[in-house]
Amino acid sequence: MPWISEDRRHTRVAEGQPLLTESLKAVLRDKYFPRYPSKRAVLLPALHLLQHEYNWLPTQAVQEIAEFLEIAPAEALDTASFYEEYWLKPKGKYLLQVCRSLTCELCQSEQLRDHLSQKLNVDPGETTADKRFTLVELECLGACGTAPVVMVNEVLHENVTTDRLDQIIAALPEDPHDMKDPGMTWDNDGH
Repeated sequence: MPWISEDRRHTRVAEGQPLLTESLKAVLRDKYFPRYPSKRAVLLPALHLLQHEYNWLPTQAVQEIAEFLEIAPAEALDTASFYEEYWLKPKGKYLLQVCRSLTCELCQSEQLRDHLSQKLNVDPGETTADKRFTLVELECLGACGTAPVVMVNEVLHENVTTDRLDQIIAALPEDPHDMKDPGMTWDNDGH
């Protein structure tokens, strides 16, 4: 499949408050600049920082980071659009990522995806009407030994069944920042 970039000739930057705030700039200067050989090399961590702050990467934020790192805006936008983990459009509060690797597919990940799709009334790549969930499939989440796996935001759930998936969804707080991070779940029951 060829790589397709979006037409950004008519992209407009919102007027008003900058999205790359002084406190975010300070984090980049203090934490990341000393660790990397050049400002340009800080682009990926900077994009992660912005996405963590806003739950996606508004074009204005990407353009501001390009200016701050002294690189071309096109380079920052191309980088953000190239990597699957960056979101250039708003997503739900909870990102439900179903692994579709061969191992997970052999362990019924397709059944998990279909269950979520039906339960949430969305197809993969779509966000629920209430903006709470975005459902996606990823090529591999790197936990083949405990397949099938589903990642909810940054929490990996292993040995997932449809019943367990319903429990995971039901236990999610309204605000993702209130979510307890149990880390990886290692036992065979997915707990």
